[in-house]
Amino acid sequence: MKKELPNYDDDRTVTKSDARHLSKKGLDIENRSFQIIDAEVRSHDYNEMEWTIVRRVIHATADFDFAREARILFRNDPINSAFKAIRDGCTVITDVDMVLSGINKKSAAALGLKITCHISNKKVADEAQKYNRTRSEMAMRMAAEEMNSGIVVIGNAPTALYETITMTKECVTNPALVVGIPVGFISASESKSELRKTDIPSITNKGRKGGSAAASSIINAIMLLYQAIHVTDS
Repeated sequence: MKKELPNYDDDRTVTKSDARHLSKKGLDIENRSFQIIDAEVRSHDYNEMEWTIVRRVIHATADFDFAREARILFRNDPINSAFKAIRDGCTVITDVDMVLSGINKKSAAALGLKITCHISNKKVADEAQKYNRTRSEMAMRMAAEEMNSGIVVIGNAPTALYETITMTKECVTNPALVVGIPVGFISASESKSELRKTDIPSITNKGRKGGSAAASSIINAIMLLYQAIHVTDS
């Protein structure tokens, strides 16, 4: 039984021409890829919207483990929380420039979303050196106001995820969604585990796997889901 997509009363709609930016050939390739993914994964316990996101992560990484041992996890109604943030024209904050680069700018612009990353800011580098902290930690601190009711997308730095969790505990900020999927051997798995212990609406995964492509594909999938609800024929 298919889960019905939520419907919000919102005048900010997206036209069909805005919703996707692929040629027919591109869409055909994408659809064939999704068919292959569905056939190889077969059964799963995700609902329709969750699977749309997980399938796009697999599509971006060619890694079926995101539906298996490194499975994507959804906590505290993250998709609906993200939809509400998008409806309000939120800011999307990323931990590194590579995640920012992977986000579909046309979809974000059509939805009126701002995307930002402070990791390359000179002030972040200076303060990180001054206080013996990572640039990722300081970049999250700099984004505290922007991430309030916004969407945080972390694909590389476990320290960025830890700092975001700490900031929410300190009531410094209150993000609508944290996509916490950092990759690596030091603290990646542990930081995700800490995120799952919180009340923050989150999308994360088990283990060491993650990365920029996985993180950006999650927010891209969420934007496409939102657009599917608000598409008009104009």
